[in-house]
Amino acid sequence: MKAVERIASATENTEWHGRLYLVGGAVRDPLLGLDRPNECDIVVEGDAIELVNYLYAAGISDVHPVVYPRFGTAMLHVEGSNVEFVSARKESYSEHSRKPNVEAASLLEDAKRRDFTVNALMRNIHSGELLDLLGTGLEDLKNRVLRTPLEPVETFRDDPLRMLRAVRLKNRLKFDFAPGLANAISQEASRLKIISAERIRDEIIKMLLDRSAAQSLKDLMSLGLLHEIAPEFVAAIGVDQGAYHDKDVWEHTLDVVEMAAQGEYENDEERLIVLLAASLHDIGKPSTKSIEATGRVRFFGHDKQGAVIAERLLTRLRFPKKTVQAVSKLVGNHMRLGSAPEFSKAAARRLLRDMGELTEPFLRLCEVDAAAIGRIPKPIPFDEIRSRLAEVQKSTESAPLDSPLTGKEIMAELGLKPGPEVGEWKQFLQEAVIEGVIEQGDKDGARKLLLRARNLSETD
Repeated sequence: MKAVERIASATENTEWHGRLYLVGGAVRDPLLGLDRPNECDIVVEGDAIELVNYLYAAGISDVHPVVYPRFGTAMLHVEGSNVEFVSARKESYSEHSRKPNVEAASLLEDAKRRDFTVNALMRNIHSGELLDLLGTGLEDLKNRVLRTPLEPVETFRDDPLRMLRAVRLKNRLKFDFAPGLANAISQEASRLKIISAERIRDEIIKMLLDRSAAQSLKDLMSLGLLHEIAPEFVAAIGVDQGAYHDKDVWEHTLDVVEMAAQGEYENDEERLIVLLAASLHDIGKPSTKSIEATGRVRFFGHDKQGAVIAERLLTRLRFPKKTVQAVSKLVGNHMRLGSAPEFSKAAARRLLRDMGELTEPFLRLCEVDAAAIGRIPKPIPFDEIRSRLAEVQKSTESAPLDSPLTGKEIMAELGLKPGPEVGEWKQFLQEAVIEGVIEQGDKDGARKLLLRARNLSETD
């Protein structure tokens, strides 16, 4: 890692030589045969802030460091990587806050205050020496066991976010919980209320971006963590769906998430949007369930209700507005393809108009939702739909699916003043373009159709 090499070189023959240690994922992952993360943490035997100021003055970064004097930590951008420096320390916590009181300490005491033994392994950046100060880290790494340095209840009570991190690491690294760890999480789950929504959100994002997303959601539910983060999901357990579903809403949701997580995406942003939508696509079913006299189970309007719930939940967890709107839109439209008798060119134009840049994420969501049901009597022809969309997209690249006439042109043609009626006529012309009644950009055709429709409305 270039950043670490640069730091090691800059501190040769200084007071920090031999006193800087990589810790956490940057040590753990290479030992597991995984790529080293782009960001890393370095423990300093001494004053981390003083070191960072020295490194910045030495010119190894063009970005001014960010320092946190209260905690003895500092962040420096080096060779394209963010490196966090922390003075070796021990911590103590108050009952109602996860912000620690810190004081300088030995490397051993620093190792004890970390979340898991496999994250307490340290490697000297100058000599390459590997330290297992707790005496259990390497063995736990070998056995793929996630264990806390202290009693798990104490570790999780100090920083409850570690419970979410435990779930994420267990599944991403394919580890098992050490005895007593799962029980400690269940016992301390309610402590999550002292954690900010932003920190919880960030852990959820990391879980959903990993291929183990479905198992992480399952663990969050079984350990009682989802009850604290997003209790809306709890109502999905045991909700029978009847008809073509052989699983309840919650189990079906896990299947959809599992399939979505195995897909390939354009980027992490698209993956996150699809995985969030997969998690939330049926969140409106519990509150809309009804049973007909014949015994048939129905969920009228669950897509629209789900969109409302998704927006509320994601907003509460401080997701960006753009993400909230995108996921809500996908959830609110996910039943759209199943209700159409055929996917005509007009349907393709409407879909492109309504979904825009979310068209591909929308299709991905619908595909995994349909695949997770498995018993649909008339499968949705996704290949045909994609082909029709490509055909329509190619023919509409040069002009938008919009009214050929502007609002001003419509007012001039019909002698109208500004008002809602102008917008209604413009919408009428847009629908005519979508249906193929008139061509895009055909102003003459639009004027004739407009006058004909106005005359018919006046006759009626």
